[in-house]
Amino acid sequence: MKTENTVWHEQHITKAQRADLKQQKPCLLWYTGLSGSGKSTVANAVDALLFKLGYHSYLLDGDNVRHGLNGDLDFTDQARVENIRRISEVSKLFLDAGLIVSTAFISPFAQDRASARAKLAEGEFIEVFIDTPIDICEQRDPKGLYKKARAGEIKDFTGIDSSYDVPQSPEIHVHTAEKSIAECAEQIVKHLAEQGFISAASLS
Repeated sequence: MKTENTVWHEQHITKAQRADLKQQKPCLLWYTGLSGSGKSTVANAVDALLFKLGYHSYLLDGDNVRHGLNGDLDFTDQARVENIRRISEVSKLFLDAGLIVSTAFISPFAQDRASARAKLAEGEFIEVFIDTPIDICEQRDPKGLYKKARAGEIKDFTGIDSSYDVPQSPEIHVHTAEKSIAECAEQIVKHLAEQGFISAASLS
């Protein structure tokens, strides 16, 4: 339910002015993929590379956000939808600050990702599909979640007893089983340069 009797308050400093000060174009790198696919690892590598190049970015990691902002949500389908809704709204605020934002969430439902895209200006939403076969994700299983899901100790686990809508036309398609983390990060940052979000000259 929306709060009544509230009116949007325009700020004196615009989104464009904040972006110009940072010498970059704000955008949202929306990482999606199965648990264990490497979303957070790749997103962290991209964040570190952007920092090294002198750009202003911030990473919203799925697990970290669930420790605070979304700490009241479980993993049912309804809660997953609300999880993504909140993150998309927070991301929009970060973009308004002129930042390059990364979100590393499974975000299994295509409709939720489409809703997040619709909140932003044309071209600002960049879907990054971390495409890793589930057997490799299970081999990695850094948190032991697949083992627990297979044993029935975790319910509604994506890829096991909850569905994952594979992105059909992501802006960036990353294969972590075939590339190193550094190569994956370079692929993503190169895309940002090619699309004018950062300066191509900064990569040379």
